[in-house]
Amino acid sequence: MTVNPNVDPIEIEKFSAIASRWWDPEGEFKPLHLINPLRLDYIAQHCDGVFGKTALDIGCGGGLVSEGLARAGANVTGIDLAEQALQVARLHALECNVAVDYQLIAAEQFAAQHPEQFDIVTCLEMLEHVPDPAAIVQAATAAVKPGGYVFFSTLNRNLKSWLLGIIAAEYVLGWVPKGTHQHQRFIQPAELLRMTDAVGLEAQAITGIHYLPWRGFYLDANNVDVNYIVCLRKPN
Repeated sequence: MTVNPNVDPIEIEKFSAIASRWWDPEGEFKPLHLINPLRLDYIAQHCDGVFGKTALDIGCGGGLVSEGLARAGANVTGIDLAEQALQVARLHALECNVAVDYQLIAAEQFAAQHPEQFDIVTCLEMLEHVPDPAAIVQAATAAVKPGGYVFFSTLNRNLKSWLLGIIAAEYVLGWVPKGTHQHQRFIQPAELLRMTDAVGLEAQAITGIHYLPWRGFYLDANNVDVNYIVCLRKPN
């Protein structure tokens, strides 16, 4: 069996242990449930809707984004290397009568087998969990069609993101399990854009994802201090 060097077994184990609770809106993935409508709206807005388009969701986990795209009319493939999460994703899609093609495969291998086949490629809250995020960026670029769109979301690396993304989220508010994130793996926007520039993607928009107790989660293009999402396009 070939071991993919761009996989952290500890990260796979971490998410596999709580995979059964992916679709519990009050469980460990509550923050993802809360921001998912924002992410889906952002994607639809920047690629002129997803209906009838082919979409690849890299690092799909339990399927929150994949199902959301499919419900909006996209033809979706979701890939991940956490088998337990994929089992949950498949079962939930079956129960809800939503068609998503879930596959247990590395992004690099899948992109090599399916070059330039997708109108939209998403990779949300995943880059900070792999040893080599640039390889995932390259795979996403290889899989998207010329003229297609790629979306990445991740966490900025600074003192504020450590305080809010780890100390507050994991230890004070208990939004996510302790140890979910490693601050040294957070990616500054400039670093991510250097990766995307290197593979020829053109940045279209970037915005921060923020939380206020009296407002909930919201997008703000003027502040990318903590969580952020970026839209990029592959030239024709």
